[in-house]
Amino acid sequence: MTPPTQPLESRTYDAVIVGGGHNGLVAAAYLARAGRSVLVLERLDHTGGAAVSTRPFAGIDARLSRYSYLVSLLPRKIVRDLDLDFRVRGRTVSSYTPVERGGRPTGLLVGGGERRTRESFARLTGSEREYAAWQRFYGMTGHVARRIFPTLTEPLPSRDELRRRVDDEAAWRALFEEPVGVAIEEHFADDLVRGVALTDALIGTFADAHDASLAQNRCFLYHVIGGGTGAWDVPVGGMGALTDALAGAARAAGAVIATGHEAVRVDTDGRAAEVTYRSADGEGVAAARHVLVNASPRELAALTGQAPPPPAEGAQLKVNMLLTRLPALRDPAADPREAFAGTFHVAEGYEQLATAHASAAAGALPAAPPSEIYCHSLTDPTILGPELAAEGMHTLTLFGLHAPARLFTRDNDAVRDELLKSTLAQLDAHLAEPLADCLATDAEGRPCVEARSPLDLERDLRLPGGHIFHRGLSWPHAQDGTGRWGVATGQPNVLLCGAGAVRGGGVSGVPGHNAAMAVLERATG
Repeated sequence: MTPPTQPLESRTYDAVIVGGGHNGLVAAAYLARAGRSVLVLERLDHTGGAAVSTRPFAGIDARLSRYSYLVSLLPRKIVRDLDLDFRVRGRTVSSYTPVERGGRPTGLLVGGGERRTRESFARLTGSEREYAAWQRFYGMTGHVARRIFPTLTEPLPSRDELRRRVDDEAAWRALFEEPVGVAIEEHFADDLVRGVALTDALIGTFADAHDASLAQNRCFLYHVIGGGTGAWDVPVGGMGALTDALAGAARAAGAVIATGHEAVRVDTDGRAAEVTYRSADGEGVAAARHVLVNASPRELAALTGQAPPPPAEGAQLKVNMLLTRLPALRDPAADPREAFAGTFHVAEGYEQLATAHASAAAGALPAAPPSEIYCHSLTDPTILGPELAAEGMHTLTLFGLHAPARLFTRDNDAVRDELLKSTLAQLDAHLAEPLADCLATDAEGRPCVEARSPLDLERDLRLPGGHIFHRGLSWPHAQDGTGRWGVATGQPNVLLCGAGAVRGGGVSGVPGHNAAMAVLERATG
């Protein structure tokens, strides 16, 4: 619960931060703990941005991580530096992918121990080859993760410096120079195994395995380097637990957080700045030595009167659900409590992903929409009220791929409903009972299902085009104009600390940390 905002003092702040999402709160906490005066202006009546927990279903005591789900890229350094009361729990299973082979339902389990994973690969593919290839492939990505992840909170290395740090030319070529589809096809022969590997390249990224832009490579890289291991963990108490802890840390250090205050203009001469804002009390101006914009590059351009960047386009369907029970699976060897404990892949074979991308690129909804599903309550039952937990209820969160915003422009509500129906039908094909029979109902008797298209995310959160990363992810090395920390803009005292910064994207806090370091360096330099 965000405390009510007091009237703002008329003063010059060392830093005014536009946007109270998790990156802005990280920057606020670092700067306030360093003795700087900090003001955070947040448009909404609460902090957290997309990293929030909410009770979306009327009368139901279930706190879901509404928009962002798992934690991998948040450095433990940030948690330690800011003394955050925040924990994550590892998932017992990495993934389960159902499929029908030879007319019978089966699936691929990754996790539950090396022996069980090896046996699952052998049962699916008929040999030991694919499991050995899996170990080699993820041995390579693990090496890269250990070399790159520590650099995210350091000044940007050059491309050559990062290449030397990776110190593996085959890995560098596979991830930085050739489409990741090349490496996946070289390592794996089985279509399903190829698809499971490829999915990390497509989260929030509308691309093909062989896209010449390598957008899929950048997405893949950020999904396999987190924590130096690539593991994706469940935030205890939901994602809002992180942003609540960050807001508490910032306030405890002296930062002022003003919710219900929307920044509408930033004026600067490079040394001093003024941020004009609107609130229920009217318009005001906050003076600042530095302005950190925890918003998209599009919003940054609008605030500063600059030309907007190229349009961004999100490409995902987000669905939150509450179930009375986990559904049984057609695969007789699959325990639902295990299958849904990790990432449950649906219609994500390699060829299925390519077909879905081609359909969406041609302007049509995929006939077999790919998606992945997470059941956070299996790992963290604290997000459910005691009665719900005792009754065996569970949350279910679905992330649909290859759903670009362009498909929803003709009729957002109708297209969203159509895509939701066909996406859940793909899941039902692998269940022994319809998912609808397992859905809980809210206090008004409605099924507990909440779906969001890219256009909904743009409307609710101002994500440009509904893009969850604000724009395409960047390589984690220096580029022209990015500055020493990857947060520079055209003005020396205006910094970008949102997901669109270099090394931004995901729930990481990295752009917030790096923008704070840039401010502190400039002040002492």
